[in-house]
Amino acid sequence: MITGSIVALATPMKINGDIDWEALRRLVGFHLENGTDAIVAAGTTGEPTTMSFAEHFDVIRTVVEEVDGRIPVIAGTGANATSEAVELARYAGEVGADYCLSVCPYYNKPTQEGLYQHFKAVAEGSKLPIILYNVPGRTCSDLYNETVLRLTEVERIIGLKDATGNLERAEDLIARLKGSDFMLYSGDDGTACDFMLMGGHGDISVTANVAPRAMHDLCSAAVAGEVDKAHQINTRLMPLHTNLGIESNPIPVKWGLHRMGLVEPGIRLPMTWLSEKYHSTINEALQLAGVIDD
Repeated sequence: MITGSIVALATPMKINGDIDWEALRRLVGFHLENGTDAIVAAGTTGEPTTMSFAEHFDVIRTVVEEVDGRIPVIAGTGANATSEAVELARYAGEVGADYCLSVCPYYNKPTQEGLYQHFKAVAEGSKLPIILYNVPGRTCSDLYNETVLRLTEVERIIGLKDATGNLERAEDLIARLKGSDFMLYSGDDGTACDFMLMGGHGDISVTANVAPRAMHDLCSAAVAGEVDKAHQINTRLMPLHTNLGIESNPIPVKWGLHRMGLVEPGIRLPMTWLSEKYHSTINEALQLAGVIDD
């Protein structure tokens, strides 16, 4: 099972919005060189909702090929149509991804029973292990702890990415799953350190896009229970954790990657490039994290 820092990889795009395949391969190399423990390809940070099916497939395939088995690849395969989520999960298995990350259906606002049946169908239609993804702030669909516990009994559902930022809720789930091999990952960088120190297994991270080595060190320390070291690193990274949400993800992190010289300034509508008034804020956060010089 995966532990540590798992980057929710941004998808590089050219100024005209085309996917920049060369830059995507470079980003994979950047993470391999800097200790990232696993990569999410075409997760929600990767803008799959603006991609065609063919593009979505090709992003997953390209990352799998470039990683070449050196670290696990988790394919973003969520959709608000169950049949589409199943199709994406099947394709991820065909091209050699190791896991699927399946987000709660967005906009539809299904009941808890609907969420249970959705993820059960995805698991039954996939050959890969499935990590559930709960991010109600973006989907308006909240996967309750009780439903997660039901889903732990479904074959191939092996983990949860919890992006609620609610540590009390995470603590409850960690306690109720004690002794289980079900994996629990934070999806909220600002609270991820405490989440892992409570017993979580890692962080599926936006911050790791721009600070992969530091996030690897943070997650390694937190998962190992090294409280002082984890808090020390986390304090240095907190301006990134906070300000990479200053506009909707992935707007700020793509600007940060561009500032680092790793990608062109490309993003797809309805997302727009980072507002100029926030450039200095993200720049300062990158400096404080030691990612760029003055």
